[in-house]
Amino acid sequence: MRYFSLSALLFLCCMCAPSNPDKPEKPVEPADTTEQATPTYAKGADISWVTEMEAKGYTFYNASGEERECTALMKELGFNAVRYRVWVNPTNGYNSAEDVLKKALRAQALGMSIMIDFHYSDTWADPGKQIIPAAWKDYDLAQMTAAVTKHTTETLQLLKDKGIDVTWVQVGNEVNTGMLWEVGRVSNSNSTNFIRLLNAGYDAVKAVYPKALVILHHSNGHKYDENQWFYDLMKQGGAKYDVMGFSLYPSYWSNGGYPDWKPATQSFVNNLSLYHDRYGLPSMLVEVGMPAAEPETAKEMLTWLFVKTKDLSYFGGIFYWEPESEKSRNGYDYGAFANGRPTVALDPFK
Repeated sequence: MRYFSLSALLFLCCMCAPSNPDKPEKPVEPADTTEQATPTYAKGADISWVTEMEAKGYTFYNASGEERECTALMKELGFNAVRYRVWVNPTNGYNSAEDVLKKALRAQALGMSIMIDFHYSDTWADPGKQIIPAAWKDYDLAQMTAAVTKHTTETLQLLKDKGIDVTWVQVGNEVNTGMLWEVGRVSNSNSTNFIRLLNAGYDAVKAVYPKALVILHHSNGHKYDENQWFYDLMKQGGAKYDVMGFSLYPSYWSNGGYPDWKPATQSFVNNLSLYHDRYGLPSMLVEVGMPAAEPETAKEMLTWLFVKTKDLSYFGGIFYWEPESEKSRNGYDYGAFANGRPTVALDPFK
C-alpha cells in the first residue's frame, strides 16, 4: 500500500519558494509549523559536527579568509538547508536533542530549511551497525516501539517549542537491513518488526509536525537491485513514509586509489526515474561525498549531478555530508574544506 501525504503532494508540486540567500539574519521567532517552507530544490549540508568542532577550538573562514560561523558560511556558499543527526544518550552530549536544538536555532535564524536524522542509537547507525541505546537494551518489541515514539516525540517537541520549523525527518539512518538490531533487523525478507518501529516513528513525527516529510533512508542509491528489494518489502509490509532517501559515495578509496565517479553517479541518476515509476514517491540524495584530496573532481561530479537532477519534478535535492570536516580535524577525508576554508568542491552549490 502506498501512502501519499498532503506534504508529499506539496513537495512534488513545488508550491513553496526556496530560501532567499540575500535575506538578512533575524532573531528566531515562533513559527507557524502548519505552513512550512520547502525549497523547490534543496541544496543542503549535514553539519552535525559543528558544535564539537567549535568546542575543540576550530574556526571556519570563507574563501577571502574572513571568519564565519559554520552555518552562516554554508548559507554564504549557496546552501539553503541543513541536516542534523540525533543520538539518544551520546556519551559526550554531542548530537543529543539539546545539541541539535542549539544548532537548529542558528539555521532557523538564517531562514534555512532543516532535516532531522534520527539514528535511534547512542552512536553511529549505518548499514554495518544499528546499536540499541544502552537504556533500551533489554526492551522487547512493544517497549522498543514505545521508546521510538517517546524519543521522536520529545526531540521534535523540544524543537517546536523553541519555534523551530522542521521540513524533513529521517526515521532511521541508512536502514538497509532495519534498525535497533536485533529487534528491528530485516532478515530473510522478514521486515515486520522494523516496519512497526518505522511506523511508530512516522506517526510520532506527524503528531508534532504534520507537514514534515518523513524520509526512509537507504544507502547506495546507485544499486538498483538492493534498493528494489528493500523498498518492495516496505511496500508489501505497509511502511509509512513520504520520501525515498539515498546515500551516494561514488569514489570511495579502493585498491590503492579513488575510482572514477561517473559509473556510480550515472547509475544513481538513471535509477531515479525507475524508483519513481515503481513506488510513486519523490526522492532525495540525503548524503553525498567525494574525496577531499580531489576538490576539482568533486566539483566536476557535483556540477554534473546538479545539471542532471535539477529539473526532475520528483527529485528534492542534494545534501553534502559534513563538508566542513577535514582529516586533520575529524579524521574524515570526504569533506570539502582545507585549513578551515571551503574548497572549489562546493562551487556547484552557489
